[in-house]
Amino acid sequence: MTSDILSLDASNIDGSWYVDMTRFAKDTPGLNTPMTVYSGVGVGLFVVFMVIAWWFARRRDASTMAAALAVPFVAIITYIVNDGVKQIISERRPCLRFPTAFLLEKCAAPNDYSFPSNHTVVVFAMAVALLAVSRRLGIWAFVAAAVMGVSRVYVGAHYPHDVLAGAVVGVVIGYLATMLLRRTATPLVTKLSSGPLRPVLTAAAPARG
Repeated sequence: MTSDILSLDASNIDGSWYVDMTRFAKDTPGLNTPMTVYSGVGVGLFVVFMVIAWWFARRRDASTMAAALAVPFVAIITYIVNDGVKQIISERRPCLRFPTAFLLEKCAAPNDYSFPSNHTVVVFAMAVALLAVSRRLGIWAFVAAAVMGVSRVYVGAHYPHDVLAGAVVGVVIGYLATMLLRRTATPLVTKLSSGPLRPVLTAAAPARG
């Protein structure tokens, strides 16, 4: 049985919304470049968020620093789990179902499945982890994650439900991974904060004996 037979055709769920969004993209040429750039490399903004989180955490406790250091690992764990889900569900990309739609991103290969959106899953998971470090930073990260999700539909890479599911999966896995990593890493951060890595892990003045 071929992968084409196994692949899910989800166009009847919200295919019309997908087409409407691609038409909107065609009608808003001024947004095409910024949305395309952000959709492709916007994850880099979350690297900036991670650096800010680390800098902020240095002035807090070991638990906060553990949460900050967990962010990239949360992203990796979430990506791996979600990629497994994508392979199991095998939903074909909407650009294959609607070949005449206006696309700002090249249509992916048939075996590069669509549900849930990897970009969306990863950035929402990172937003959850960042929220554990700083409420304000986490809120900004969630806003950036939402824009990423919208951009993935705007450029024609995903159905809306791919993005919505990605947000849910990202939040759930991101929360579980953050809590687990934070709990297990806090004792290690506490121990290392009194050694050579102290300037990296804390800005607090060393205790005097």
